Amino acid sequence: MMKQSRATLNVPPLAMLADEEARRAALHAMRVSARQDVQPALRRQLRFVRLKSSVRLTPNMQRVTLEGEGLADFPSGQEGAHIRIMLPHEGQGERDFVDQLDHGPHRPLTRTYTVRHHRPEASEIDIDFALHAHGMACKWALSAGPGALLAIAGPGSKKLTDFSAEWFLLVADMTAIPAAAAVLEEMPRDAVGHAVFEIASEQDRQPMMAPLGIDIRWLINPSPEVPSDLQLEMIRDLPWLSGAPGVFVAGESGVMKSVRQFLLEEKNVDRKAIYASAYWKIGLHEDQLRKLKDREAAANGAG
Repeated sequence: MMKQSRATLNVPPLAMLADEEARRAALHAMRVSARQDVQPALRRQLRFVRLKSSVRLTPNMQRVTLEGEGLADFPSGQEGAHIRIMLPHEGQGERDFVDQLDHGPHRPLTRTYTVRHHRPEASEIDIDFALHAHGMACKWALSAGPGALLAIAGPGSKKLTDFSAEWFLLVADMTAIPAAAAVLEEMPRDAVGHAVFEIASEQDRQPMMAPLGIDIRWLINPSPEVPSDLQLEMIRDLPWLSGAPGVFVAGESGVMKSVRQFLLEEKNVDRKAIYASAYWKIGLHEDQLRKLKDREAAANGAG
């Protein structure tokens, strides 16, 4: 079990939690939650932060900026890594939110997102939310005001970090574009390959700081919650480069699996060279998807 020092458990600003009793409860809450509520891959310190701003990046992407003393020692160089955010329920006060983290009986709304930018000098991070109609976290991102309190855990591991491949293939829908964009920014500037980004509208294109040798293709799909082979069809039509690729594939579960299967069975890509992850699944919310992943992992382990 990872030890948590009192010095690293910061609630910004503590004075706004009203009194010393709330302060002690907040500190204890983070220790309890870090032990019980956070998956092992994210078992770092649990931090309280506040919403600085929430702005529309594209018609279907919202950028949220978080700030606070809790980010003062957030590790640098984690753009593209995932964090877990824990949000108060609608109408829930700060004291009740902290008490819920401390005593339960239920966890707050918890979702996984990507660190898009980190500004250590300002103790700020940006998180990009792909907007969809029924997402409770999206509703919070659109409605919460500056100063709103939330908690985060992480960062977890980064994605594609080995850039020794001869070329690269990145495939992402809007939920995975923040992680894929961070990968592109870290690539050697002489890297070559393809990036396929599925977006909901032409206006959802974003500028990418990609190497000049990465061919970026935008796939417009206004109905991402309807099963589709659009990504797979575009990938099949790509000119296949010589040499061994490094692959990043993330997004909807069914699409990710079909692309991964194509790469393994038809293109004979080394399984170890593929980062593939289901960020969401049509018809399921994140908690349900996590349970499904756990069952599949257990079944594969048993097999």
